[in-house]
Amino acid sequence: MSLRPEFRTYHFAGHDEHVLCFGTASNRQLLIVPPLFDEMNRCRRMLVQAMRELAGRDVGCMLLDLPGCNESHAALEVQSLSTWRAVVADAGEQLGATHIVSLRGGTLIDAGTGLPLWRLAPVKGASLLKTMIRTRIAGDKEAGRSTSETELLAAAQSGPIELAGNRLGPAMVAELASTEPQDTAQLVVRALGQDISGSPLWLRAEPQDDAAMSAAVAADLDQWSASCGG
Repeated sequence: MSLRPEFRTYHFAGHDEHVLCFGTASNRQLLIVPPLFDEMNRCRRMLVQAMRELAGRDVGCMLLDLPGCNESHAALEVQSLSTWRAVVADAGEQLGATHIVSLRGGTLIDAGTGLPLWRLAPVKGASLLKTMIRTRIAGDKEAGRSTSETELLAAAQSGPIELAGNRLGPAMVAELASTEPQDTAQLVVRALGQDISGSPLWLRAEPQDDAAMSAAVAADLDQWSASCGG
């Protein structure tokens, strides 16, 4: 099987969004819902390497670009977790996914497909929001401005705000503050450092790789997907 990437698209809300794929001829097609916001960039290299290894095991993988992210022509500020949850369901159907894989913030939007679901290091939306708010406050302080969490959350009720390089609208901020990963059927949850060896790349200042983590993720996903409908 070719280990070279292929590029596909799915259609949502008037836009064609990109999907990075490996192993498109396989009977098993894992739709990967990436971490959200800046965590997505920090983990992408590790995920792509895991996808290459899975393709070598005859397991197909598809890494979503969510509307408003990367090369998307959709505006991020009009997105919400509810919108992205609908995206995962629609894209899974359009692309012929057989399993869903999600990491970190991706676990907030992965439920509702009815497909077997694998999660790594799930996180509450409030935790992601607080981290981005702290980043904004620290950046403002370096620029000589004083900003508080209360002020930012108040501003987010009436319009978009900039958090850690992301322009988030009121719906996204409100849903992040209150959303947790939802329980669903055919769910397995993996903990980093226990079930999966590796390092929390989402905490790094810059995008990095972790070959051992990629190999561990690939091996676990191969075994899991083969045991539940693969």
